[in-house]
Amino acid sequence: MAKEVSLFIDFLKTKGLKLTKQREYILDVFLATERHLSVEDLYNIVKKKDSSIGQATVFRTLKLLCEADIAQEVDLGDKRIRYEHKYGHGHHDHLVYIKCGKFIEVVDTGIERLQDKLCKRVGFLPKRHKMDIFGTCKQCQKKKR
Repeated sequence: MAKEVSLFIDFLKTKGLKLTKQREYILDVFLATERHLSVEDLYNIVKKKDSSIGQATVFRTLKLLCEADIAQEVDLGDKRIRYEHKYGHGHHDHLVYIKCGKFIEVVDTGIERLQDKLCKRVGFLPKRHKMDIFGTCKQCQKKKR
């Protein structure tokens, strides 16, 4: 966690900003929470310990964390943007269950190799990618029958 704080401080300096106590607390709470959080989710956690921090401050801080490559936005198709850890976390994709709203993170080296092969074949230099597959889980499939 110290590395992320150091990276964030350096990033803020490039923007002419400082690491305020509020930003530091929001960063600490975000990094300590190993799940995908919406602005509202993070705000609800933060305000329990420091009610002086507003939702707009949480939103702006999350945007800064994304710019600093510490966090990234995740859109799971439910019109609710979430944020997940990026720095120090490996690439992964998502399987999103459209009926129950659950999702899981997945990594498949075969798919990654196919993507690399495709890019190489057409002379494309990828910078980043994401893959989200939307479908129905086993439990919801059983309920449908």
